[in-house]
Amino acid sequence: MYRFLISLIILSLALQACNDKSAPKPIVMQTDFGLKDGAVSAMKGVAYTVDPRLSMFDLTHEIPTYNIWEAAYRLNQTVPYWPPETVFVSVVDPGVGTDRQSVVAETRNGHYIVTPDNGTLTLLADEIGIVSLRQIDESVNRRQGSSASYTFHGRDVYAYTAARLASGKIRFEQVGPELNRPVVKIPYQRAELKEGVLKGNIPVLDIQYGNIWSNIPDSLVQKAGFRIGDSLDVKILHVDSLVYQERILYANTFGEVAEGKPLGYLNSLLNFSVAINRGSLAEKKKIGSGAEWKIEVHKN
Repeated sequence: MYRFLISLIILSLALQACNDKSAPKPIVMQTDFGLKDGAVSAMKGVAYTVDPRLSMFDLTHEIPTYNIWEAAYRLNQTVPYWPPETVFVSVVDPGVGTDRQSVVAETRNGHYIVTPDNGTLTLLADEIGIVSLRQIDESVNRRQGSSASYTFHGRDVYAYTAARLASGKIRFEQVGPELNRPVVKIPYQRAELKEGVLKGNIPVLDIQYGNIWSNIPDSLVQKAGFRIGDSLDVKILHVDSLVYQERILYANTFGEVAEGKPLGYLNSLLNFSVAINRGSLAEKKKIGSGAEWKIEVHKN
């Protein structure tokens, strides 16, 4: 009976916390800083100083240095799975201290992204949608005493602003002036079906196994009429240079082809992908990922 009562009390407190509109919202951080020094910890310390009730989580701090494209991809991969009003901080900022703008974006689903507007918001804008964009007013939303620092906006501007927003100390409208323009975007090949040919981008590799992931969704694969067992012609290009061309089998899974043979399949995100059974296609054919990498597929 005693344990039962304790369980009821804990459940009641948990429900109260969930329903408490004044409770801080989660903060999720990603950077290209790595964890070898104290940079990430310094950002979290600034946030906790704003409000020690804050809950903070790591998306990743292993974005390759200066790789804005991968930052855009990881945000797009992760944001939809977090509840509305979660505040994301994304700092991959090779232009820190220049005239690129520091912003907070509100997505169509009610998430907030605190970031330099340097291309990081590309895929969120295209896939989820951004309904409002505000420039951070650093005269208000900047850590006190940090104005002489030009190279650590992740700590002095982004973590501080995110903490103020997540804790409710400011509303989104108090971040700064609204920007009536689209976000800065990195050009890339969007998924399309044109004259029987599927075209898309290679946003990221399944790096552990060297599989090639595209942004071509299952819906377009079906529209193209691909069926399991079909023979497909695949081309992969870097910018406009042909890197890989092969005829492959469209299969459900790797074991449906012999070891060392290529196949096309739908990955865990239900996007068209290319692989070698028990081998690294990326390593074997020197294939990379990013905005400059394209893929074309059609039925043989």
